[in-house]
Amino acid sequence: MKITWLGHSGFIVEGSRTIVIDPFLTGNPKTPVKPEDIVKCDIALLTHDHADHTGDIIPICRNTGATLYSTHELATALAEREKLECEGMNIGGTLSRRGVEINMVYAQHSTTTGDTVGFVVIMDGKCIYHAGDTGLFGDMKIIGDFFKINLALIPIGDRYTMGPASAAHAVELLRPEKVIPMHYNTFPLIEVDPFAFKEQVESLCPTEVVILNPGDRVSF
Repeated sequence: MKITWLGHSGFIVEGSRTIVIDPFLTGNPKTPVKPEDIVKCDIALLTHDHADHTGDIIPICRNTGATLYSTHELATALAEREKLECEGMNIGGTLSRRGVEINMVYAQHSTTTGDTVGFVVIMDGKCIYHAGDTGLFGDMKIIGDFFKINLALIPIGDRYTMGPASAAHAVELLRPEKVIPMHYNTFPLIEVDPFAFKEQVESLCPTEVVILNPGDRVSF
């Protein structure tokens, strides 16, 4: 399986299917990736409707024919307004589509439509948790107990989400094999040192911290 960090909270997950999550590309000063670079997408996941997460998900879905999955309210709104193929879910729900299990989980953050959520995706025997925009919350331990997470994607940028210290504690609760920090250094308001996060995680648990630059791809 291959993971590409698009910058901010955006990722491409490539396995038996291609999944795009929160692709904020246009207007993102840090990413080298353009919307037209994404030519394959089977499943698009949207954690909430803030502009730095909806980003380019609409043109990507149109260009690739991907189905968009989000909360019921947001999926319904986008299907009606943008004429996209959307499927709605809610927190605690699970859908199995095209060999991929999509679990919607809680996130603690504001939004305009519906709720902000995270996703736990199981594909090709691997479990990936995208936390969305969130603060630290105790039920992360339940998520870690229920799902045996191979890779967690965790915001660390502070101010609007967890900062490095609380994100490191989130990793301790979740106990993934690996973690990639996200949602940091895109703008001055969320500038942090990812290596400080790495040091704090390593002082708390054996999880491997993988620090990427926008556009980097790794296999696991």
